Amino acid sequence: MTALHRSRTSAQRPDHGIRHWRVAALVAFLVLTGTAPASAYIGPGAGFALMSSAFVLITTMLAVIVTVVAWPFRALWLALMHPRPPKAAIARLIVVGLDGQDPALTDQFMREGILPNFSALAAAGSYRRLKTTFPAVSPVAWSSFSTGSHPARHNIFDFLDRDRRTYLPRLSSARIGKVEKFLRIGRFRIPLHRPELRLLRKSKPFWTILGEHRIWSTVLRVPITFPPDRFYGAELSAMSVPDLLGTQGTFLLYTTRPSAQGFKEGGVRRHVSIDGDRIESTLDGPDNVFIDGTPPLSLPLRVRIDRQGRQADAAIGDTAVTLAVGILSNWIPLTFSAMPGVTVKGLTRLLVTEMGEHFSLYVSPINIDPATPAMPISHPSYYATYLEKKIGPFATLGLAEDTWALNEGVTDDATFLQQTYDIDSEREAMFFAALDRLRRGSLVCVFDATDRIQHMFWRDIDPAHPAGRGRTTSPERNAIRDLYRRNDALVGRVRQQLGDDDVLMVISDHGFSSFRRGVNLNQWLLREGYLALKPGADGSSEWLRDVDWSATRAYALGLTGLFLNLQGREAHGIVAPGAGAATLKAEIMRKLRGLRDEEQSAVGITEAFDTATLYAGPYLENAPDFIIGYNAGYRTSWDCATGVVAGAVFEDNLKPWSGDHCIDPRLVPGVFFCNRKTDTQEPSLIDIAPTALRLFGIEPPSYMDGRPLAGLA
Repeated sequence: MTALHRSRTSAQRPDHGIRHWRVAALVAFLVLTGTAPASAYIGPGAGFALMSSAFVLITTMLAVIVTVVAWPFRALWLALMHPRPPKAAIARLIVVGLDGQDPALTDQFMREGILPNFSALAAAGSYRRLKTTFPAVSPVAWSSFSTGSHPARHNIFDFLDRDRRTYLPRLSSARIGKVEKFLRIGRFRIPLHRPELRLLRKSKPFWTILGEHRIWSTVLRVPITFPPDRFYGAELSAMSVPDLLGTQGTFLLYTTRPSAQGFKEGGVRRHVSIDGDRIESTLDGPDNVFIDGTPPLSLPLRVRIDRQGRQADAAIGDTAVTLAVGILSNWIPLTFSAMPGVTVKGLTRLLVTEMGEHFSLYVSPINIDPATPAMPISHPSYYATYLEKKIGPFATLGLAEDTWALNEGVTDDATFLQQTYDIDSEREAMFFAALDRLRRGSLVCVFDATDRIQHMFWRDIDPAHPAGRGRTTSPERNAIRDLYRRNDALVGRVRQQLGDDDVLMVISDHGFSSFRRGVNLNQWLLREGYLALKPGADGSSEWLRDVDWSATRAYALGLTGLFLNLQGREAHGIVAPGAGAATLKAEIMRKLRGLRDEEQSAVGITEAFDTATLYAGPYLENAPDFIIGYNAGYRTSWDCATGVVAGAVFEDNLKPWSGDHCIDPRLVPGVFFCNRKTDTQEPSLIDIAPTALRLFGIEPPSYMDGRPLAGLA
């Protein structure tokens, strides 16, 4: 799913303005950031959750009251004004999304006989490779899945977009504004309006169109559904849901180890001292926007260490827990009080990572508490609360698996796998609860574990990966194989609950490949004379801050895109539109086609694609000018993803984040399984939405680029 690698804030307290996107496997979001932190995604800010919390509490209560009171009248209105649902060919459509499941591995494991349910599904119905999108990154792919359209119609082209005025990155999928007007009473500030929160994905997802025909859909954790869609159905948001600090996931490490150096990506290091057997510190939450100066809300953090028993008693606020070394805790509730009657709640997990000469405590990113969400993460607004009552507390962060803590060496492989499988189990519980209740309509659920585990453990199945050396005895070396077995068991349980009139699709948005070498396109552009640095700058600053825009004709940003510095579009554009831009495009494409990594005697880039020839639509002007088709084994480098120009063009990737899919989309198709046969030999991800509509007797709208799969309806 992601190429994202996670956008994270590395500062101790996120700024209120635009936050830098640090990439981590960056992408794979930005899916990507102390004492000297780097940066991260420009999120809504730590105070956003608190302001939203007050508004959400009020609006949720009102919504429940209004729903109960108005239901009889609403039911009558719907009966009079809406026609009967169309005659459908099916009763239920169940779509199981396995983010990133790779067809080559699927084929291998089916041949080996360890995926009996996938094999049975293929034999009874259909199995095809599924064409992905340009680019093959999760926010783009799942947006095309839901809308049946190419990026130029749904407006999502990467994890990140660029601010044309500042050239800084910003989240591509959601617009999160600030509160500008307050009523001041002494040192208190009362917000006079709620912050803007807007989904930037355009076009209608198929579940909205189904809802217009009174066909119910339940949509669970499909990327690019934050803020949630409003339609006849229920939805739990996924990718881009921030943590309680307003970032895309910032972990904390409390440690007695002295260090002048912070984490490069995704976390904050806090030094603590032991007094006897006790540690006292604080856990900071969101900024208190109700107070002048917006100081952070905080809870006391106290730890008593029992070295003999190899455990620690930790208390955060009023919650106490006993922690064994190396064992991840369950979800721990946190309540931050801003002022009388105003609180914001979150969830975190704790892990004592060492208790010897030094003591270290990992604190996971603080997730929004689904029982009392601080911002809209579901539709209806109380659906998240319903799920929490049904299955217990669960992760709400868009990219909930903490890839950055593993990348930074804070947690280990076993902890990451436990965290990932726990989240996967939460998702399964939601899915089967929804399936049990669905009598007619659609159910769509995306499971992330396939993407996350392949990102972090591809080094164990690629003998040539530089980060995999010496891991032949790793107890986690079969993590990917075990994961596919788990997916197979899930498919088996779903098949047992199918009726004769049900259609099951099991799909992935893209496949996977090794990420052995990173490519710094901005360094290549510098060497080729397309990018220039400011006088005296060495290119080591992040987010292209060292670039001299008055002498730069092209630049790279995000995981897959390259832009011309176009006059009239970028603030300091110097490339003339029209013939001049076309000539420059052709020249850059020619030079990048087959770009060689001489050190490895291999091709690093197969082709640079001109987006103007890939797709058409009303939002084409927002697309990158090029999509870079990296060869298998290559991807944009970590430095390039964070806007650092300095360094080599090609370099080894030594991080645990060792697998990726931000490459030439032709190399990473997804999978398509269905319990019915289709005559379409080369289905595409954009074909799923129109197929869903046709199955329910609805003619797909003309703007959809996809076509219904032949033979299914």
